[in-house]
Amino acid sequence: MPSIMPIFGTRPEAIKMAPIVSALQADDRFECIVTVTGQHREMLDQVNELFGITPEHDLDILQPGQSLSDILTRTINGLDKLFTVSKPDAVVVQGDTTTSTAGAIAAFYHGIPVIHAEAGLRSHNLYSPFPEEANRKITSQIASLHLAPTSTSKANLIAEGVKEADIVVTGNTVIDALLTTVNKKIPFTDPILEELASSGKKILLVTTHRRENQGDAMRGVGRALARIATEEPDLVIVLPAHKNPLVREAVLPAIERLSNVIVTEPLAYGEFTRMLSLARVVLTDSGGVQEEAPSLGKPVLVMRENTERPEAVVAGTVKLIGTNEERIVEETVRLLRDSEYFDSMANAVNPYGDGQAAERTVAAAAQLLDVGKRISEFTS
Repeated sequence: MPSIMPIFGTRPEAIKMAPIVSALQADDRFECIVTVTGQHREMLDQVNELFGITPEHDLDILQPGQSLSDILTRTINGLDKLFTVSKPDAVVVQGDTTTSTAGAIAAFYHGIPVIHAEAGLRSHNLYSPFPEEANRKITSQIASLHLAPTSTSKANLIAEGVKEADIVVTGNTVIDALLTTVNKKIPFTDPILEELASSGKKILLVTTHRRENQGDAMRGVGRALARIATEEPDLVIVLPAHKNPLVREAVLPAIERLSNVIVTEPLAYGEFTRMLSLARVVLTDSGGVQEEAPSLGKPVLVMRENTERPEAVVAGTVKLIGTNEERIVEETVRLLRDSEYFDSMANAVNPYGDGQAAERTVAAAAQLLDVGKRISEFTS
């Protein structure tokens, strides 16, 4: 029985890896050895608990004030020792985190084939998003099997010289996870949010954390939110604040005393998916939210100059608006007030998945390890 080791360490990875772990554990052709690095700790553990994942190995690398170099080196060192004792037949890494790249490098050094989930995303700017664009390009040089979420991602890989035979278009497993979780309607632990959920009020859900936006750009985001709250007094803005103090110091001063702004700690994934389902509009600089929100018919305004997920922009569910304060206010207010404009985004087709990405992932892994065949690819 071949063994496959999913390796992940952050909340976004855990969400997207959970359907793969579940599918591997349910398949009697494989031994699934779940390994986490702990790049995130509390948020990672919350997702694992939600999906019933118990890691076999936990490197627990998190340290206060850790740098990207710290994460990379501690992950490689930890996996190096683990692979010396327990050498799987393949590893699965997900996306573009430092954990993902470190996992791929460590596996490569031990001659272990790397399966790269969510492969082929590209912004074509090495420093935006940082360090994700470099991370995913590095991992693509190492991977034996590339699981592209869309045909656009597949085309990116082919343009970089990856053999078409080594690529499978699976759809994105974040849609598998979302569709499973949102139907549970998980209660909010914060009674203020539970009261909001039953109020019928219009909600603007905001997430912001990108490194390249920190500083003046993020302070502008805070001012823009304050103006939106003032111009739309019947609107409630919900901001789950990122743990990074640089984010909080930039955004919160402008909004923390406004009565129609609710600032919370980061929401557990189940609670976040419920809030996403309640929101009228989503304002974000996150990558994953660009994929999740369109599945629920939510227009997304992205506070970035570029995106590695252009499919939704083309489809019309997502619009890039950058971090200019005036434009954030203008575009958000327009979506809230112009029903025709809102409908044009809310009713567009989501190009990211159909809820069967994990099944395609396991089938592709089975072919790589000579215990099965691939199944039909995802088409949007």
